[in-house]
Amino acid sequence: MADRDRPLSHHIPVHHPQQQHRYEGGTAKSLLPQNGPSTTQILAIITLLPIGGSLLGLAGLILAGTLIGLALATPVFVIFSPILVPAVILFATAITGFLTSGAFGLTGLSSISWLLNSFRQARPLDYAKRRMQDAVIAVGDTTKQAGETIKAKAQDEGREGVGAKT
Repeated sequence: MADRDRPLSHHIPVHHPQQQHRYEGGTAKSLLPQNGPSTTQILAIITLLPIGGSLLGLAGLILAGTLIGLALATPVFVIFSPILVPAVILFATAITGFLTSGAFGLTGLSSISWLLNSFRQARPLDYAKRRMQDAVIAVGDTTKQAGETIKAKAQDEGREGVGAKT
């Protein structure tokens, strides 16, 4: 109850602008500069103010010229719109076709390149070569065995045929 009777101002710190100080090296300096702007700041303002103003003026003149040109060209666009609209559609379609063709071409080339790189890394050609060599050797052995079998049968037939004639 005794706390209710006391004012709350002693719990909340109140700072006045005159009391804000920054302490550097043991001396108190005000946050607001005591001196005016430096010479460098004055020269920057003197230099940049006319440049910024002239650029702003040029931007206004260009905007006004653009609006006047648009106001004068609008009737021409309305008169020639039966010719201009199909021409714009034609050119837009042609440009879109060229860009799409190029994109598909690049996609195709990159996919083929990726495929070749993946085959080179996996070395399936070496595996296929080995399998082909094994198959050729197996066919060669089978052919050799078949040839020897035919030769043996021919010799047997030749002996039987010679013995039968005599």
